[in-house]
Amino acid sequence: MVARVVTVAFDGVEARRVDVEVTFTNGEPKFILVGLGDKAVTESRERVRGAFAGLGLAFPAVRLVCNLAPADLPKEGSHYDVPIALAVMAAIGVIPPDALNGWAAIGELSLNGEIAPVAGALPAAIAASSMGLGLICPEACGPEAAWAGDCSIIAPRSLIGVVNHFRGTQVQSPPKPGPVVEGDTGRDLSDVKGQESAKRALEIAAAGGHNLLFVGPPGSGKSMMAARLPGILPPLTPNELLETSMVHSVAGLIARGTLTRARPFRAPHHSASMAALTGGGLKAKPGEISLAHNGVLFLDELPEFSAQALDSLRAPLETGEVIVARANAHIRYPARVQLIAAMNPCHCGHGGMGKGACGRAPRCQQSYQTKVSGPLMDRIDLQIEVPPVTAADLSLPPPAEGSREVAARVAAARAVQTERARVEGDGVADLNARADGGYLERIAAMDDPARALLARASEVGNLTARGWTRTIRLARTIADLEGADAVRRIHIAEALVYRRVAPGAESAMGRVSA
Repeated sequence: MVARVVTVAFDGVEARRVDVEVTFTNGEPKFILVGLGDKAVTESRERVRGAFAGLGLAFPAVRLVCNLAPADLPKEGSHYDVPIALAVMAAIGVIPPDALNGWAAIGELSLNGEIAPVAGALPAAIAASSMGLGLICPEACGPEAAWAGDCSIIAPRSLIGVVNHFRGTQVQSPPKPGPVVEGDTGRDLSDVKGQESAKRALEIAAAGGHNLLFVGPPGSGKSMMAARLPGILPPLTPNELLETSMVHSVAGLIARGTLTRARPFRAPHHSASMAALTGGGLKAKPGEISLAHNGVLFLDELPEFSAQALDSLRAPLETGEVIVARANAHIRYPARVQLIAAMNPCHCGHGGMGKGACGRAPRCQQSYQTKVSGPLMDRIDLQIEVPPVTAADLSLPPPAEGSREVAARVAAARAVQTERARVEGDGVADLNARADGGYLERIAAMDDPARALLARASEVGNLTARGWTRTIRLARTIADLEGADAVRRIHIAEALVYRRVAPGAESAMGRVSA
């Protein structure tokens, strides 16, 4: 007789079906585990043996073969412990063989039989629901798995709880979904004195989902303003909340099923590796750009990141996804983020301006800024200089306008974009920063003066094709904040101010904008 229990293997944020099959064969007593499992999976044999001993159950003294099918699918992680143990119990008659037919299971076993939490409960529950199955998961993962909706969930504390449930002696109550919190809103733009141009750029970036770079000396408030961006962004929509929570679940970042409607804000240190930013490593976990999905990826001290790590972000910023390529698999993670970056003008930080000026300017400034590749800079829509804050600025009272007022304008501009996308139909972007093709041409129709200005700027400023498109997207957002239906010359002019132009073209660009 073959006892069978369903579990899952994680492929990015998706969960693929795996059948755990257990049977007895002739030969010396031995526990054989096959099916292309990693080290954690092969160690399941000893954890299962220990859990049986902790529960006072005698492990069968026979040749026992456990197969994880399909055999050519790599299996990683400790969540196979519980399905393996349940399949063994079904094989020896501790659990009725047909009791587990409508269930999938995940969970790591302690040596005393308790079930420890594992990552990925939410995508596992969604996969089980799509297969018409319920899910057996650890007690700590029950509130997270319950977010799957119509999936039946059992979340016992220990393995004996599963046995008693199927024997009818101690029926487990289904867990309730965890709470939804709004997130921290303690950081307010009213804390920032001065820097009106930078705050204007931050508002435009928030309204259209555009990438933004602050360039300025130390202490000018670059990181301070970036940290206040989440406070002016609208909360996650239900679909975005599910997408983001799936990634965080696979990464093990959801505690007791608590979800947050605040957009992710990830700020990795500049020593982060390429795998840390884009995903990969031993178990191909999601990187920072995927953990920031539907939110903000903040890279402070941008030139201090390795060139390889920064250039690995170029494709995800365009496509909105990361593909971790391995010899035997390609793992896909979502990575639709808004990139916010900050950098000093040169290595010493002052860039040849004002008190404490760099004595090696402009050579120091040029060598430092060229650490960031041109193709990556071309993907940043707004690049704004942040001057030092003066004593006069610091002596002023707090600004009358804070995050609440800016967030209201951002929400209104985003509502306009969402409505345009709804009218257009499926397949179009709901934010200006991702609009493309004929849809962009329709929503950002320019009058003749605006088109002439953009054409002239393209000639003298050496705008790339990508720069042309991104300038139009940016101008459309500026128009949305103003409440204008068409993109006019003034909107293109402001958008061009935020685009980096070729060296030596600044004076020509100034004449064109004028």
